[in-house]
Amino acid sequence: MHQTYGNMDAFGGFEVVQWVPGDPLGDPARQIHRLSTDYNGELSWADLLGAYLQQPGVERMAGLVVGYWSTDILIESNPVEQMVTPLLAAAPQLRDLRVLFINDIASEESEVSWIENTDLGGVLRAFPQLVHVGVRGGNNLRLSDLALPEVRTLVIESGGVTSELVRDVMQADLPNLEHLEVYLGTEEYGATSTIEDVTPILDGTRFPKLRYLGLKNSDHQDQLAQVLVTAPVVARLEVLDLSMGVLTDEGGRALLQSGTLGHLRKLDLNFNWLSDAMVEELQAWADAHGVELDVDEQQDDDDWRYVALGE
Repeated sequence: MHQTYGNMDAFGGFEVVQWVPGDPLGDPARQIHRLSTDYNGELSWADLLGAYLQQPGVERMAGLVVGYWSTDILIESNPVEQMVTPLLAAAPQLRDLRVLFINDIASEESEVSWIENTDLGGVLRAFPQLVHVGVRGGNNLRLSDLALPEVRTLVIESGGVTSELVRDVMQADLPNLEHLEVYLGTEEYGATSTIEDVTPILDGTRFPKLRYLGLKNSDHQDQLAQVLVTAPVVARLEVLDLSMGVLTDEGGRALLQSGTLGHLRKLDLNFNWLSDAMVEELQAWADAHGVELDVDEQQDDDDWRYVALGE
């Protein structure tokens, strides 16, 4: 399935504004900048970052968004040489960075399945003040030895992430994490994770401040629903997000019958495969418990079920 998506307008509470050489820096109280190269362009991302770092007051900018970072097709590019190494070199100058999103790359620039990644654990650790972190693209992505004491938001967007990546996240040392959002994806685009890989967070002790849990865009959404409704972690949540995947009436029934979700502020089941009858039952339950329910964009192709973001 191909889902059209663009560049972010905002992240981490800041407006995201494209920066090109010659532009002044934005308002550090409310804006952060995206740095993007052009396919077949002449300026490398390292040169673009270098020009950005020369701007007066750059150290006061709270965040950075890494956009397109190559002058070639990303699947044939080297993220370590072209993006990671320059970013690590910039870390001392950006030591107070609180917001970082890597690979804010629109679908018109590259399919998400073409975005090359690498182990970004070291990159993130180089910015110990990070509060809001996001990464797009699952190819070769790892977040090894992830330990960030200030991080409250972690978002990983992908058409498919590996079992190893999911374990990196679930075993990370993130004591202040409040918002965890992982697009698990589909086997067709590299997903290898299983229900067992999310086990470390189920008892609710791993991330004691977690309030938003999004395990989404998965073709195993029914199994996730069945496991989560009996997991102690759910009792602390305000939002449970199982959107963008292959949740059928089997998973919907598990949610309805659990008796454990009535405390939620929101249950997000957008873009799934629930029948009209199940949607009505879920809506009646949500109304009775005062839970905001998102059941928009239910799909109905029984011959081929797919996640929202794959290719």
